[in-house]
Amino acid sequence: MKQKIKDLIIRAAKSAFDKGSLPSNKFSDVELEEPKAEAHGDYSTNIAMVMASTQKMAPRKIAEAILTHLDDPDNILENTRIAGPGFINFFLKGASWLPVLSKVHEEESKFGACDLGRGKKIQVEFVSANPTGPLHVGHGRGAAVGDSLARILSFCGYDVTKEYYVNDSGRQIKTLGLSVFLRYKECWKEDIEFPEECYQGEYIRDIAKQVKEEKGKDLLGKDQEEAILYCARFASSKILGGIKKDLDSFGVKFDNWYSEQTLYDSGKVDSVIDNFKEKRIIYRKDGALWFKTSDFGDEKDRVVKRSNGLTTYFASDIAYHQDKFDRGFDEVVDIWGADHHGYIPRIAASIEASGFDKDRFKVTLIQLVNLLRDGVPVAMSTRSGTFDTLQEVIGEVDKDAARFIFLTRHHESPLDFDLELAKKKTNDNPVYYVQYVHARISSILRKAEKEKGIKDVTRDEKALLMLKEPEDIRLMKNMSRFPEVVVNCARFMEPHRLTFYLMGLASSFHTYYNKHKVLTDDIVLTQGRLYLVLAVQKVIKNGLFLLGVSAPEKM
Repeated sequence: MKQKIKDLIIRAAKSAFDKGSLPSNKFSDVELEEPKAEAHGDYSTNIAMVMASTQKMAPRKIAEAILTHLDDPDNILENTRIAGPGFINFFLKGASWLPVLSKVHEEESKFGACDLGRGKKIQVEFVSANPTGPLHVGHGRGAAVGDSLARILSFCGYDVTKEYYVNDSGRQIKTLGLSVFLRYKECWKEDIEFPEECYQGEYIRDIAKQVKEEKGKDLLGKDQEEAILYCARFASSKILGGIKKDLDSFGVKFDNWYSEQTLYDSGKVDSVIDNFKEKRIIYRKDGALWFKTSDFGDEKDRVVKRSNGLTTYFASDIAYHQDKFDRGFDEVVDIWGADHHGYIPRIAASIEASGFDKDRFKVTLIQLVNLLRDGVPVAMSTRSGTFDTLQEVIGEVDKDAARFIFLTRHHESPLDFDLELAKKKTNDNPVYYVQYVHARISSILRKAEKEKGIKDVTRDEKALLMLKEPEDIRLMKNMSRFPEVVVNCARFMEPHRLTFYLMGLASSFHTYYNKHKVLTDDIVLTQGRLYLVLAVQKVIKNGLFLLGVSAPEKM
């Protein structure tokens, strides 16, 4: 509908120029807004004010010229008005919204899909937590954002690959190995001093017991470095298995799990360092190797290999991101915690230095989650073990509530997640508020079959013409926005826009249901309203699917 109005405006402006009412044929892009007050129409544009400088005319005169030459071949306009300094307000006929219902019913699960991506290959890498402990609630928010974004991008015509980068190399893994090895020794009644920097959680003791069952006393007689390496690999494998299980129960499945260690085993890290040396963008200083990231927009140069010969995390990250583009992705999206903000320029620098366009690299930063219980904060720390795991959260509130609530705020804003609110079966709980609409409509459809004998809800022209109440129109207008909301979620990489939309649509339905009966004594009106609410149900279902949330038939 928006596009139809835009086309009418452009044709009117061209006609006004052709007939001498406008002096210039330079027209601005048409921006349409939906006024907050219904008294200002269905749509409003400020094009007359934007065009004032090129047309050398007063905005109201431009608006008058456009409306004078406005042609409405489809008879969708009820009225038009010029307001204020030159706004043009458009009032549509109620019947003009009826095609929205037909489109929803015809396209069903494809309603809202588009070809924005045109098959472009895009990788979304998210969560990527070190396998040093279970996923916590903060990882859950990243998982919800990443998975929903991937679903939306796919719905919009992108060829999407979801990837988890497994940080199974480096200092933290060695610390994990040491933590488990010391607890393993403790299992054999050895006196140990457990360093503060080691992982303190109870899960470390559990893994140590598994090592004891697996290896007996064998590790006690081995070289300590060898024993720690074994414990590190054993523990990271067990933890990664738990991570996969947790993500699966959260409704998140990855297309690829990429090991950091393979970058070293394949020689890709050494290769990229050698390549950058040849390009003279890596230099030696104080015994270390430095990458000239400052030549590519970073604030200072960065170390890729320390003076002790050990590479930094940055070195493997350079190789990893080069490998992403070598695999043929047109665009890569990294979803990181907000504390990684300063890491963006150096990765962008490495991509440019590797010969790729850094604009093909996008980063979405996820702010912290404040986990609450009845308004009281819950402490979270992986190292100390005083945290609520994602597994505990979804065991308590179920994955639908968790995923939806994680997406109720922009990812760059901190989020308060109250476990008690998430468990409520009331309208205070946003996911319940939306899912209940789907379940309520299912109940109406069952009742229609039982009491009215209406088994199949089909289009009936006479029935549709009965849909003329303001609440009917509001529901249709709301549904018409869905495709644009989905496109903007993809374009701006902001899946939270969808939760806001669904809550708005749910609110419109609740208002409608409280004011109007769907099943009436008038069979024609009943058929029309059933056609309307079934369309609402289909849009709700599509939106929930894109969020990775179920659409229940009963609640």
